[in-house]
Amino acid sequence: MRILLVEDEEILGKQIVSRLKSEGFLVEWADRGIEGSYLLEEEKFDLAILDLQLPELDGLAILQRARSRGIRTPVLILTTRNLVKNRVEGLETGADDYLGKPFEYRELLARVRALIRRTQSSAQSILQEGDLVMDLNRRSVSRAEKEITLSTREYNLLEALLLQKGKVLTRQELLEKIYDLHFDCDSNVLDVYISYLRRKVDRPFAKTLIHTVRGTGYILESRG
Repeated sequence: MRILLVEDEEILGKQIVSRLKSEGFLVEWADRGIEGSYLLEEEKFDLAILDLQLPELDGLAILQRARSRGIRTPVLILTTRNLVKNRVEGLETGADDYLGKPFEYRELLARVRALIRRTQSSAQSILQEGDLVMDLNRRSVSRAEKEITLSTREYNLLEALLLQKGKVLTRQELLEKIYDLHFDCDSNVLDVYISYLRRKVDRPFAKTLIHTVRGTGYILESRG
């Protein structure tokens, strides 16, 4: 599990990172608001822990920006602003939980685990981009309400693209999704399966979703 910590107090930040790592979490630590905001919006985390009083950009502004951009990463706020009105403001802005300073690390860890469990248990079983829909529970795919039959490798390839829609995936990353092993990046097997996928997912429809990024790989996104 990967956690983003945005905290400008050096001693506290080091202690939190140490405790979380000792529990097996991977932790990315930013001590400035702008850096924390960038990481939250550009990288994938299972949880973000935000201090409110930060240099450059405060925690509420980070949270508000992320939510306005559709970032649904669970957020735990840490702060000395522990009045009811402060907690309400944070929760209404989009925070998932609130922990006042000072705190015991046992409680911090308990809240971290609870938020991650809650997110995992409610994980979305439907992946969608425009009129393209993948139901992970039924292992079915449709576009414009028309069922599309895919082979296992085609399905795995489309799932990888949908899970990170809007992000360029390299050829190697996609090959590993198809075969679950290392493959020669010069192999044309990926191009073959992309061609199969486009024939079923893109060509019968007006809008293209799977795009080539020359020299890098592929991206699935709606354009125009």
